[in-house]
Amino acid sequence: MLWLILGAAVLFLFLGGLRAFERASVRSIKSLLAWIAVLGGLSLALLLVLTGRGGIALGALTLFGPLLWQQWKASQTPTGAGPAPPPPPGGSGGRMSRAEAFEVLGLRPGADEPSIRAAHRRLMRGAHPDRGGSDWLAARINQARDTLLGRRAG
Repeated sequence: MLWLILGAAVLFLFLGGLRAFERASVRSIKSLLAWIAVLGGLSLALLLVLTGRGGIALGALTLFGPLLWQQWKASQTPTGAGPAPPPPPGGSGGRMSRAEAFEVLGLRPGADEPSIRAAHRRLMRGAHPDRGGSDWLAARINQARDTLLGRRAG
């Protein structure tokens, strides 16, 4: 009976963890995986020291040191306290010039519609707010695409 209750509790915790993982942002999942890697590396180093292989443990800690430092620095910075996005050129946030649009999408002037759409898709994969990107940057990428395709069609 005890095993049944224990199994039900573990299943409940596992399903709750899956639901939390489902709602988590990409940034928090990356942070979780980085912490798992750091803790795994420290555990490995401790086991190596306990078995008399301290030199290998020191090498392992040297490899995991930068990751540990990066995670520690990230945990010291308050959420949302990162650098503010730069203001839109011109200050008003008005219409984007074609030259700015090509620069935002990383294209040369005169690029055709398929290359504009491909550059937009490529950039939005990393800049979309649902994937941990910036609202401001996603808006700029969309504005650049609309500027180039809108003027091309009109």
